[in-house]
Amino acid sequence: MSDSKKSIRWGYLPDEILTRIFTFLPIKSVIICTTVSKTWKSLIKNPTFISTHLHHSRNQNQNLFLLLSLSRNDKQVYTLHKEDDDPDFTEYTSFDSPAPALHLHNVVGTFNGLICLSYGLPNRAEEIFLWNPCVRKFLQLPYPDATVDTHGTSHTSFGFGFDPKTNDYKVVRILSIHGGYSDFVKSRLVVEVYSLFASEWRMLSLPPICAKIRIGRATFANGALHWIAFTNDDKQFVLVFDLGDEVFREILLPEFPGQVIWTGLSVYGNSIAGFRITVGIDEKVQINICVMKEYGVASSWTPFFTADFEFVGPTPRPIGFRRNGDAVFVLGEGKLVCWNPESKEFKDLRMIGDDNPFIDSYIESLVLLDKAANVAVTY
Repeated sequence: MSDSKKSIRWGYLPDEILTRIFTFLPIKSVIICTTVSKTWKSLIKNPTFISTHLHHSRNQNQNLFLLLSLSRNDKQVYTLHKEDDDPDFTEYTSFDSPAPALHLHNVVGTFNGLICLSYGLPNRAEEIFLWNPCVRKFLQLPYPDATVDTHGTSHTSFGFGFDPKTNDYKVVRILSIHGGYSDFVKSRLVVEVYSLFASEWRMLSLPPICAKIRIGRATFANGALHWIAFTNDDKQFVLVFDLGDEVFREILLPEFPGQVIWTGLSVYGNSIAGFRITVGIDEKVQINICVMKEYGVASSWTPFFTADFEFVGPTPRPIGFRRNGDAVFVLGEGKLVCWNPESKEFKDLRMIGDDNPFIDSYIESLVLLDKAANVAVTY
């Protein structure tokens, strides 16, 4: 028998063997394989394979990065850093933002390789997109039903996450409608949830305890979205929305003396952390980070970082964490630094963030590869 007859041509391998081989390949190699034949492309674009490949990458701790949004040459850029293997935080790769206008572009969140973006001013953000830069897919969501035009003066807050019960990606949009800047009594909220699986928005009811949501993105942890919210009497708490059950609940924030402003939340391991500013009468501002040691247990809030700063000069603003436990801060003009809880020292990351820098863990994936994009990707 000739050598050619002895060999097995890849194109004629059983589908189950091909699928198993593809599962162990990195994203870039899998994308190349889609150009080999229609059969290979069909196997790779199958939703089951996309899920299997992602599950394998997570189990093998492959393709795990830290995602940062930066300003570079007057452009919005996303950089990936495989920091677990590199103490110098070397850039692995970068993606130019597909946003048509930098100043109208906001990051809502990221999960399983998808990045959720919103376009528009904070009080009129109605265009929302899901973007997977690895597979060059950019999907525009339908316009929500509740808008500034239909409901009056308001601002919007977004959240993006994954429902493991239904394997569905969801975007939550909360429209805060108010009669006046500080009129909490007349304030009301409109909540809409978009399901990628159903490709539609749905209206939800919100607990009456909540009067307003702080402008900004939600934090996704443990299958739920988290916002800093206000009660009718102007008290701050964490509003939690479970993406599986689609119900709201609350987590109390620790109390501190003085004028306390909770500025945001972040993922911290398997739990969350809260950032706050306390304004003193001595022209000083205190920056604090509190971490919730046991998720969902308000009594487990624990101080993580505390520092006093003068009002003059750049004040470090916490924005998130590296996987090694370091807290990441942004200084004046977008300079990024990190603080190590053991050495109690800051380290310059030698990077400049954008006006509203974003940081989160990221895993390369094929999610959206099976979706027909309704927006042309030109980047």
